[in-house]
Amino acid sequence: MSTGRGPRLRLGELAERLGGRAVEGDAALELAGVASLEDGGPADLGFVRSARHADALAKSRVGAVIAPPDVPTGGRPTIRSAAPNLDIARAARLLAPEARPAPGIHPRAVVDASAQVDASAYVGPCAVVGARSRVGPRAVIHANATLYEDVRVGADCVIHAGAVLRERTVLGERVILQPGAVLGADGFGYEFDEVGRLEKVPQLGIVVVEDDAEIGALAAVDRARFGTTRVGRGVKIDDLVMIGHNCTIGDGSAIVAQSGLAGGSVVGKRVFLMAQTGVGNQATLGDGAFVGARGGVIQDLAPGSRVYGFPAVPERAWHRAMLLLYRLPELARRLRRLERRAGIASAPGEEP
Repeated sequence: MSTGRGPRLRLGELAERLGGRAVEGDAALELAGVASLEDGGPADLGFVRSARHADALAKSRVGAVIAPPDVPTGGRPTIRSAAPNLDIARAARLLAPEARPAPGIHPRAVVDASAQVDASAYVGPCAVVGARSRVGPRAVIHANATLYEDVRVGADCVIHAGAVLRERTVLGERVILQPGAVLGADGFGYEFDEVGRLEKVPQLGIVVVEDDAEIGALAAVDRARFGTTRVGRGVKIDDLVMIGHNCTIGDGSAIVAQSGLAGGSVVGKRVFLMAQTGVGNQATLGDGAFVGARGGVIQDLAPGSRVYGFPAVPERAWHRAMLLLYRLPELARRLRRLERRAGIASAPGEEP
């Protein structure tokens, strides 16, 4: 299915706007959108990553493709790119720009009289903007989003439906919150009292999200007990991620789905945490660290570390352990044969 919503662009013009990419074939071909090889039509742009897509490309109806320099495209009009994934994303922003609602406050929105909403911003139906909150230029607050009191939303932010920003949360500029994201909920703070009951510890801090960050659907970033839980510039947080109280996430880091950071964790710059990663209380991950899927970090990681597994160990050690794990049945059989030769009885419950 085509995704075109913007102006039509000629293939040659698009290639120029992507940074002067080389064009093969009809540079005057007009494109209206982007699409998969399977669903696209003659006015759509598709893309291929490698020669493995040759069969799909041969059957496709797309008018043109973005492809690596060494991948044949059968004479189809082509933009040559060393990074086709990146260039198709940029092409999509040109051919299918995201629709933005017209500025204004919907009649069914609830905006406190003391709040300040820039005239170029949009506040959708049933959205709530609390007392003394500020919404910056060109920001978009979609339906049913809730801003408590004293929230700050910077220019060009987009807050999708159902997102919640608790009191005193601060967003920089161009921040995106996907539906259902919750910023500033109480951290998980409890202490046992004199008779063993859990007593709630007040969470008095705030959440600050810096410029160009994006937080996925149903993700949660808890307010600090004291001070600030901070999400740095350009950080990308996937759906269903949990960020505990007083965490700090450095600029340019990425955290993939269903991962969780316990309170006080410090994630450096350009750190990558794959899906279902867990980071223990107050662990520090150095700049450029990488944690593989389902990794469990329970101690500090040096800058540039690559770790896997639980507890997380260096990449090479983990690969060696996995190779041995899958050889365990064979090794057990060999061990039992050696035991029989040595006259050593098998342990109870072991195969004879």
